[in-house]
Amino acid sequence: MTQPLVGIIMGSDSDLPTMQAAIAVCEEFGVPCEVAIVSAHRTPDRMVEYAKSAHQRGIKVIIAGAGGAAHLPGMVASLTPLPVIGVPVPSRHLQGVDSLYSIVQMPAGIPVATVAIGNAKNAGLLAVQILASHQPELLEKVQQYRQDLAESVLQKQAQLDELGYKQYLDKMP
Repeated sequence: MTQPLVGIIMGSDSDLPTMQAAIAVCEEFGVPCEVAIVSAHRTPDRMVEYAKSAHQRGIKVIIAGAGGAAHLPGMVASLTPLPVIGVPVPSRHLQGVDSLYSIVQMPAGIPVATVAIGNAKNAGLLAVQILASHQPELLEKVQQYRQDLAESVLQKQAQLDELGYKQYLDKMP
């Protein structure tokens, strides 16, 4: 098995449907990752061990998803020298706003990069871009991905021009 470079952790298995987008991005770019359930509240010793040992095990970036009180990203960031990307997982009662506030409001000195509520895909992309800053082959893949995004927008615009907005809307899923 290839050495994982990205650690994708979450506070509960119920976060996995959200976090699968980060896993998919790593797979798409060929970046090996490990996936683990690491609860800040229910398994604090596991969280401490994971965070403290990640860099020694070859992990380069940690993506931490959490809902509710969402302490996992911040606590992990306080224990590791690695960059941590927080994913606020949507919650049933507050739709993830509570998670967003918990993750984004870190004290000075302990940064956590935070993506939009539920946007694990962007967390995966940010992790890949961090790695790509030191890996020319991966940087090429990121640049191609961006070019493909731009081409997709231009194709949509051409179709909009051809059909007009009413027909375009009718063809949208």
